[in-house]
Amino acid sequence: MAAKIIDGKTIAQQVRSEVAEKVKARVAAGFRAPGLAVVLVGSNPASQIYVGSKRKACEEVGFVSRSYDLPETTSEAELLELIDTLNADSAIDGILVQLPLPAGIDNVKVLERISPDKDVDGFHPYNVGRLCQRAPRLRPCTPRGIVTLL
Repeated sequence: MAAKIIDGKTIAQQVRSEVAEKVKARVAAGFRAPGLAVVLVGSNPASQIYVGSKRKACEEVGFVSRSYDLPETTSEAELLELIDTLNADSAIDGILVQLPLPAGIDNVKVLERISPDKDVDGFHPYNVGRLCQRAPRLRPCTPRGIVTLL
């Protein structure tokens, strides 16, 4: 079988265009645009680039994007309090906490604190369990993107 080159940039742009059209139609019908909260703790350069690309993608498709760039010194309690606030915010549909987190912050505790309904990465134990049962309520973005490419 001959190898086939996958043009990921073109496919990504097509997906973004389709999402942008759906968002426009949603807003035109009187509904609000979807909202994504992205939380970055610390100044990991790779994480900053990734989070920047999420902000740009949200802007391109018409999502409401809220960024929370927190200092490396942020405590676990402060981060959990922010997640509680975002969980209760009806304008936020998805929460993405960028990993890795600084030393002293328990990744598991943080990921478990995100509401399963707002868990963009699908890392909450509830969502992982549903996925393992082949009955996901949501499909994690990265694997879904890979399937789209293939």
